[in-house]
Amino acid sequence: MATKVIPGLEGVAAAETRLSYVDGLAGQLFIGGHPLTELAPNATFEEAAFLLWHDRLPAARELAALKDRLRDGQSLPAATHNILAEAATKQAPVIDALRMACATLSLGDANPDDTRPEAQLSRAEKICAAFPVIVANYVRVRAGKEIVPPRADYGHAANYLYMLTGDEPHADFVRAMDTYLVTAMDHGMNASTFTGRVIVSTESDLYSAITGAIGALKGPAHGGAPGPALNMVFEIGTADQAEQNIRARLERGERLMGFGHRVYKVRDPRADVLSQAAERLYEQAGDRSLYDLARAVEETALRLLEEYKPGRNLQTNLEYYTALVLHGVGLSAELFTPTFAVGRAGGWSAHCLEQLSHNRLIRPSSAYTGPKDRRWVPLADR
Repeated sequence: MATKVIPGLEGVAAAETRLSYVDGLAGQLFIGGHPLTELAPNATFEEAAFLLWHDRLPAARELAALKDRLRDGQSLPAATHNILAEAATKQAPVIDALRMACATLSLGDANPDDTRPEAQLSRAEKICAAFPVIVANYVRVRAGKEIVPPRADYGHAANYLYMLTGDEPHADFVRAMDTYLVTAMDHGMNASTFTGRVIVSTESDLYSAITGAIGALKGPAHGGAPGPALNMVFEIGTADQAEQNIRARLERGERLMGFGHRVYKVRDPRADVLSQAAERLYEQAGDRSLYDLARAVEETALRLLEEYKPGRNLQTNLEYYTALVLHGVGLSAELFTPTFAVGRAGGWSAHCLEQLSHNRLIRPSSAYTGPKDRRWVPLADR
């Protein structure tokens, strides 16, 4: 019997999960049973990660204890610092430095052979704690600046912003960053999450699994292109130029970055969450001009996409407002994908723990399309 091939495994359920649910037709996303539209504007990174790891929100004492453990995990192994310094000499992209550094975190594991659930959870916490430190340290080392150590009185999001700049982050920036990290934390069986689960299903370690997940995220077909989405807004410049600019792009057959999604057939709910976060952020900053321009460009783009690609229902996706939020808190475009990884680490690690809790090796089949009648030819006769 011929094997049925499902290109890209689209529509194939490879695992059961309680972590997140994506309804592409209704435009809904649930994280740990909570609608994203309710969770992301209110939860911190720590609360959302605890929710995925433990299937409930933490009580106050549990949240305080988790923050203490994350604080302990901010200390990087010497080998991690060394690899970041070496990557900086090559001016490697930040996402590559994060991938390389993640693999070295195992050298700080006092008992790497301990596979008990509590030991695996401890590794998940340490990986999540290390990610913002790695990214911030690398950015500063590569720029020839002194490393800014984390502050004990700051949470995950605040410390990330503080370590990047050395400046005390505004409360609105911290709230926007927490909202973004929670929004990015999990999204069903995406390519990087599936990669992590495949690796850990072999009974490999969490460090290897999440290193592999970063490698999958790096690809623009998955990690997206929030930088180009924002660049388009900057290039347009004023709302009255949007129509002419976008028409020209569509006439040239260009893809509009920040619009359309493989899963969502309606507006991406993450775009709504981040649009609201961006509006609050720019309102509090006292200058709504960029936000208002982005909204005007979005409205024009949606109208013209329907005109040029009728029936495809290409709606705003996560990338568009990711760019606006992260630019608003002071991050450069190169940091957009690494910052996504800082948030998604919570989801990756939770999926790895879930896979290990009832593990079965992920081993799909393939359909052979090659010949079967070849015969060996000695080297002298070739």
